[in-house]
Amino acid sequence: MKVILLCDVKGQGKKDQIVEVSDGYARNFLFPQKKAVPADAKATSELRSKEESKQFKIAEERKAAAALAEKINGVEIDIVIGHGQDGRLYGSVTAKDIAEELKRRIGTDVDKRKIQLKDVIKAYGKYSVDIKILGDITARFTVSVHD
Repeated sequence: MKVILLCDVKGQGKKDQIVEVSDGYARNFLFPQKKAVPADAKATSELRSKEESKQFKIAEERKAAAALAEKINGVEIDIVIGHGQDGRLYGSVTAKDIAEELKRRIGTDVDKRKIQLKDVIKAYGKYSVDIKILGDITARFTVSVHD
């Protein structure tokens, strides 16, 4: 009997997978515990439309991430920070500071955890910074630190 699994079943398959099981196993275990439904035309059609919807959502997220990467690429942001008598910065420039300035500059909220700093910024100068937006979609921009 073909069934559609509603959750992961050890030894059978993963959620939303169509598998072949014995009639007794399906009637006595999977159906009563609501772990599967029969793979009839209606259920198969619903599964297919659910999968198409999921793929559409993923495509839309990738499109939005690509647009954001295009918006961020090549942007130069300025961060003004004070220094002591010896010319060293008070503290360091963090990903949070960069995210806030980037939000002010482009008007879009950016997660500070996605900003990839190669080294801690503790001196004045220009730094190239990468931001991993989604999976393999990244953007590169420049951070200019001055007083």
